[in-house]
Amino acid sequence: QVQLVESGGGSVQAGGSLRLSCTNDWIGFTYSRCMGWFRQAPGEEREGVASIGFRTTTYADSVKGRATISRDDTRGTLSLQMNGLKPEDTAVYYCAAANTRRDCSGQGGADFDYWGQGTQVTVSS
Repeated sequence: QVQLVESGGGSVQAGGSLRLSCTNDWIGFTYSRCMGWFRQAPGEEREGVASIGFRTTTYADSVKGRATISRDDTRGTLSLQMNGLKPEDTAVYYCAAANTRRDCSGQGGADFDYWGQGTQVTVSS
């Protein structure tokens, strides 16, 4: 069973930065696999933040220019660098991965089979 573990969340003031990380026990897990970050604020639906496939990255309009998703296949880690944080970025952030080595199809949550437990990000004004 694949376990994805997020870290790096916390409380920051508006304008600050955070780097979220997602790790698992399988070195090389991220290689050639669609992976992504999602978030869910209280009372809101889960939304996709960013995804990374074979050669492309996609971002939600709300974070474009402020977020960078990256992967380190040698370590099997996925990261999300968030800059210029806003109070509306406050949410629980989840790491997600496809269950086979395949590219992202652009179908949002349907691309993903494994989910982490989430890490809280709180941005104060």
